[in-house]
Parts: sequence; C-alpha cells; structure tokens
Amino acid sequence: MLTFPVIDPVAISLGPIKIHWYGLMYLIGIAGAWYLLSKRVNNPHSPIKGEALEDLIFYAAMGVILGGRFGYVLFYNFNHFLADPVMLFKVWQGGMSFHGGLIGVMTAMWIFAKKHQCTLLALTDFIAPVVPIGLFAGRIGNFINAELWGKPTDVYWAFVFPGGGPLARHPSQLYEAALEGVALFLILWVYSSKPRPAMAVSGLFALFYGLFRFIVEFYRVPDAHLGYLALDWLTMGQILSIPLIVIGVVLLGLAYRQKSAS
Repeated sequence: MLTFPVIDPVAISLGPIKIHWYGLMYLIGIAGAWYLLSKRVNNPHSPIKGEALEDLIFYAAMGVILGGRFGYVLFYNFNHFLADPVMLFKVWQGGMSFHGGLIGVMTAMWIFAKKHQCTLLALTDFIAPVVPIGLFAGRIGNFINAELWGKPTDVYWAFVFPGGGPLARHPSQLYEAALEGVALFLILWVYSSKPRPAMAVSGLFALFYGLFRFIVEFYRVPDAHLGYLALDWLTMGQILSIPLIVIGVVLLGLAYRQKSAS
C-alpha cells in the first residue's frame, strides 16, 4: 500500500481569490492542445488555417466547460438539480462529465464548422488526437482532489484515500490518466501522423475512449447516489461509453469502405 500524497486542492490563494488545481488542469489541457495543434495547423490536410486556430480553441474550451457541467448535472445529479437548480453554477464544488463535455465540444465544432465553411468530421479528425491531453490533466486533478477513487484492493500500489474509509483502494483516476490520457494520445497521435480516410481518426478516438472507460469502470466505485444501474456491475459511465464504442466502429467501417470505393 502506498501513502496518499495529500495535496492542498487550492494551488494558488490570493486573498479571497482561490485557484484550484482542478481548474489549472483544464488550463493545462487547453494549452497543451493549442500547442500541438499549432504544429499541424499548416499541414495541407488541416481543415483550418493558422489564424482560425485561436477561434477553434475558444469554441472547444467553451464546449468542454459548458457541456461538461451540464452533462454532469443531467447524467449524474439531475435529482439534486431539481431540488436546487442553483447547484448548476456551483462549479467550485466539482462535477464535470466527459460525455457531457464531448457533446458540448461536438456542438461547438458544428457551430464553428458552419462559420468557417468546413465539415464537422474534418474538425473532429483534426482535434481528436489532442483531446487525451485534457483527459490526462483532468484525471490528475481528480487524484489531487482525492475523488472518484476505486474499489478496495490489496494490490501494492493501492492508496487509502481521504474520505474513502480505512480500506486501500485502486487509484482508478491514475488508471484513467494512463489509458484515456497517455495510451489514447499515443495511439491517436501516431495514427494521425499520416493521412487517413475522413472519419477514421474520430472513429478511433470514440472506439478506444469507450473501451478504456468501460474497462476502468470495473475498478472504480460508482457514484454513491446512482450505484450500479443493472446486473450489479453496470455503471452510468459504462452505459454512456457503449454508444461511443458503437459509433467508433461505425465511423471506422464507413471511413475504410469509402476509401476502398474511391
């Protein structure tokens, strides 16, 4: 068993202004995505030109933040919202959903595509390889906050989390950081380094994110107010990941069928 590295969730405190590590992780994810996309934006296959990149990043960031918060409330805490609608705006209390953030980003990309006269899937193919940077940073933020911990275990790398009782638990946040962040980034970055059929990069992202999230949910404690939704093991995270896996397979199939027909 490892000792949990207790870290103050407030990274910077300037009088009444408090900047949390979790918020900084979002900035790190956005900055990392911006930097890497700037290396590819002038590629002949890029759907946008360099001067539009700042606009794209702004749209994506708004999609992540707004969609992530609305998704958390809708998928994970709707009853609390009905009892206290103001909780939607209490972002300092935590609560963001990847699946909601994905919907938010897709909506933002659709608006951006209309404005800049490019296709939605061309944009998602372009940004998909850098999304894992934000996923990695967000899971590290979860670990620092000692939230979303895993099930009890006796593996030697387990932690006793503050608020998680006396039992050692899987550091499921780090599992997700490794799979949804590092592994997914390497897969997508290498795969997208060469021209691929339209929709293929987006499909690969959806497929592998869905698979990785589905697997890690077996080691993660489900939200207490939701618990298991079916079969004594199926969680909300898994239910939301199944459509992603299906979409990923469909997009990859369409991408390569289109390529073979051309």
